[in-house]
Amino acid sequence: MPLTDTAIRNTATREKPYKIFDGGGLHLLINPGGSRLWRLKYRFGGREKLLSLGPYPLVSLKLAREKRDAAKLLLLEDKDPGEERKLARIEAERERAVTFGVVAREYLSKLEKEGRAPATLKKLNWLISQTEPMLSERPVTQIETPDVLRMLRQVESKGTYETTSRLRSTIGSVFRYAIATGRAHKDPT
Repeated sequence: MPLTDTAIRNTATREKPYKIFDGGGLHLLINPGGSRLWRLKYRFGGREKLLSLGPYPLVSLKLAREKRDAAKLLLLEDKDPGEERKLARIEAERERAVTFGVVAREYLSKLEKEGRAPATLKKLNWLISQTEPMLSERPVTQIETPDVLRMLRQVESKGTYETTSRLRSTIGSVFRYAIATGRAHKDPT
């Protein structure tokens, strides 16, 4: 018999954890401490697996059912919902870790290894330092053309037109390096 919100709210804690079932492998684990956690039991590759869907009431009954249905769709596509979640988490973490500042430093390091003149490297370091407050801490995949334009207009407002032009070119070079290394898909400059 499917669960209701009233039935969930009326559950009491016991000495040992216990489960109340909703259907389709979805159940609510009630711990002695009072926490209520949604879990989904499923089979993939002949093995039984368990997927955590979140705590109740933060994850409502309706949302838990939606998450169960989404996981079942992945199973129909012959994909393990647990592995898909791990891959998505790794990808999101990788995107957050690849900021403009990290790619820019790596690009400058590459130029140094290629034997660029110290004066050139100093100038490029200075130009990239101009991006510090607005771009350097943002993931390269989340920087859009208006973001770059806003930053360039801020530099241009000081009357430094040549610096603005060189800065746009340098930012473009960093983005092209990010594209070449597979960490960005477009150059917003």
